[in-house]
Amino acid sequence: MRARANHPDQAPPRACIDHDGFIESLSSFSRAHRAQRWEGTFGQFLTDILPANPSARVRTSHEYIWDMLCWHGRRAQHAAGETVAPDERGADPAGELFRRELFGIDTSLARVAEYFKAAAGGSDVGRRLLLLLGPPSGGKSTLAILLKRGLEEYSHTEEGALYAVRGSPVHENPLNLIPASLRAEFRERYGVSIPGELSPWARDYLEREFDGEFLRVPVERIFLSEAARLGIGTYAPHDPSTADIADLVGSVDLAKVAQIGDEGDSRAWSWSGAVYSASRGLLEMIEILKVKREFLYLLLTLTQEKNVKVARFPLIHLDETVLAHTNLAEFHRFLQEKENEALLDRMVIIKVPYALSYHDEARIYRKLVCAAPAFRDVHLDPHVLNLAAVFAILTRLAVPEREGLDLGKKLRLYAGEAIEGVPESEAARLRSESPDEGLGGVSPRFIINAISTAITRGTTRSLTSMDLLLALKDAIESDARMELKHKKAWIDHLVTARKEFYNRWVKEDVHRAMFASFEEEAQQLLEKYLDEVEASLDHRQVTDPITGESRPADERFLRSVEEKIKVSDSGKLSFRQEVVRKAMVAFKTGEKFKLASHARMREAIEQYLFEERRDVLRLVTSSARPDEEARQKISVVQQRLISEYGYDEHSAKEALSYVTTLLAQE
Repeated sequence: MRARANHPDQAPPRACIDHDGFIESLSSFSRAHRAQRWEGTFGQFLTDILPANPSARVRTSHEYIWDMLCWHGRRAQHAAGETVAPDERGADPAGELFRRELFGIDTSLARVAEYFKAAAGGSDVGRRLLLLLGPPSGGKSTLAILLKRGLEEYSHTEEGALYAVRGSPVHENPLNLIPASLRAEFRERYGVSIPGELSPWARDYLEREFDGEFLRVPVERIFLSEAARLGIGTYAPHDPSTADIADLVGSVDLAKVAQIGDEGDSRAWSWSGAVYSASRGLLEMIEILKVKREFLYLLLTLTQEKNVKVARFPLIHLDETVLAHTNLAEFHRFLQEKENEALLDRMVIIKVPYALSYHDEARIYRKLVCAAPAFRDVHLDPHVLNLAAVFAILTRLAVPEREGLDLGKKLRLYAGEAIEGVPESEAARLRSESPDEGLGGVSPRFIINAISTAITRGTTRSLTSMDLLLALKDAIESDARMELKHKKAWIDHLVTARKEFYNRWVKEDVHRAMFASFEEEAQQLLEKYLDEVEASLDHRQVTDPITGESRPADERFLRSVEEKIKVSDSGKLSFRQEVVRKAMVAFKTGEKFKLASHARMREAIEQYLFEERRDVLRLVTSSARPDEEARQKISVVQQRLISEYGYDEHSAKEALSYVTTLLAQE
C-alpha cells in the first residue's frame, strides 16, 4: 500500500513493508532473550537460585502477569530514552504492551491493568475470573493473545525466570516440596510465604523415586509456551452440547491402567487437560458462556480456591489466571437465568467496545491493511481509511439529546475536535450518558471486507474514497442479516460521512494544492486577524499598512473570518479572547503563534482563503477543453496532490473532478 506522506493520520510511505533497522531489532531481541537454562536438584536450587530473589520464586500467576506488564512498560520507556523512578514502576503498563495492536479502547485496557495490579497486591480480586465482554472483532482475542505472547517473552528474561519440578505435568513450583511443618521457618528466614501445595503426581514421584528426600528432586528453569502447552492454555468449545469436562481436567488413561493396575495412581491419569497446561500462567477460555454449567463451576472454583477436584484424587492445587471472553448475545442469555447470579458474582467483567474515535478506528484499518498482502500494491487515497472510520463510528453512536448537537458533531467531539459552543468536557458527559456506545454497530471486519471487495472489483490498483463509499453501500444492501430500517440508517450515515467530512477534507486538499504559498498567506492572514482583534478588544486604532492612516478595527474582516466556522455574533467576544490568550501563552514561551496552535482558527483561515479563490478554482478545474495555460495549472495542482498530499494520478483526477462538482452545486 502506498501511503500519504504528510497527512497527520496517515503512515509514512512504505510503512507496512519498511525493513530499515529490522535486522538490528532481531539481533537486539536475540541478545535480550538469550536466557540461561538451569538444571539441578532442589537442594542446589535453594542454594544457588532462591537467595538472589526469594520473592520472585513465590510469585502467583497474577503477580507474574503484573510484573510482566510492568517489565514491558519499563522496557518501552527505556527504549524511548525515558527514566522511571522506582516508585513509578509499572505506570500505565497496558498502554505499552498493547499500543501497537489495540487502538481506541484505552479505558478497557486500563481496567485490565487495574485488575492485575489489584490481584497481584493480594486483594480478593485475585479470586475472580476475568471476563472480557464485547462485540465481535472488537479486540478481545487480540488482547488475550498479546498477554500470552507477552508472558512467553517475559519468561525468557532474567526478571521473568520461572523454575519447576522437572517432569511435573502442572509445572509446579519446587518450593511446594517444602513440608508444611517447615514453612513457618522458611517465612522467617526469607521473608516470604509459600502459597502452593504438591500435586498428587509430585507426591507419588517424591516417595517412589526419592524415598521422600525432597532435596534430591530435580528442578529446571521453564519457559512459558502455548505451543508446548507449558504455562499457557487455550480452550474453545466446538460443540457445547457434547463438550467433555475431561478436556479441562483430564481423565483416566485406560492404557496406563492396564500397565500400572491402579486407577488411583497418578501415573494412570491423563494430565492433558487445559487447566494443567496453563498452570503457573494463563488460561484463555473462548466463548466461555457457551459451555455447560459444570465447566463454569469448575473454573470459578479454580479461581476462588486455587484447586480442582477430580475422581480418585485429593484436591489438586493449581495457580493460574483464567481470562475468558464472550459476545453480548451469549452474555444477555446468561443474565436471563436466575441460577447464574452466583456465578456472575465471582467474575470481574470488563467491557471491550469498538473504538469511538475515528482516528483510532482508522489506525485499526491501517494495521489490518498493512498485514494483508493483497493491499501492498494498492494505492489508497489519503482519506479512504478515515472516511471508512467515520462511517463506522456513526453506526455505533447514540443520537445525542442535546439541542444543536447531532451525530456528526458528537463524532468530532469524541475525536478530540473543537465544536463551537460545546465545551470539551461535553464529550465525557455524553459518554457517561451512553455507556453502551461501541457495543454495537459496524465491525472493523465488515469495513475491511468491503475494502477488499472494492479492490478486487476495481480495474486499477487505486482505491478512492468514492470507490469506498460505493463498496460500503453495496455491502449494506446485499447483507441478508440486516433489517431494512437498519440498512436505511446505515446508508444515511454514509451520506453524512461524505457530506460533513469527505467534502471538507477533499476541498481543503485541492485548495492547498492550488496555491504554493498557502501556508505563508495563511500565516499572514492569521497575524492580520490577531492585530485586528487586539485593536478591537483594546478599543484602539489600527495603522493601515498601505495608506499609513489610522482607522478602527476592521469588524467586517473579523466577522468574515469567524463566520466561516459559525462563530455567532453573541459568541465572538469569548472566541476572540480565547485566541488572544493562546497567542499570549505562545509569546511568553518564546514561540510563534501559528495556525497549528489553534485548530478552529486554522479552519477559519483556510475557509476564508478558499472562498477568496473560489472563482479561480472553478476556472482551473471545470474547463472541458482547457487552453494551454489552464492545462498547465491543472497539471501543477494534480502533481502537488500526488507529491505532497498522498494521491496518485487516478485519485488526484477524481478529487479535482469531485471538487468541481461541489463548486457547481454551491
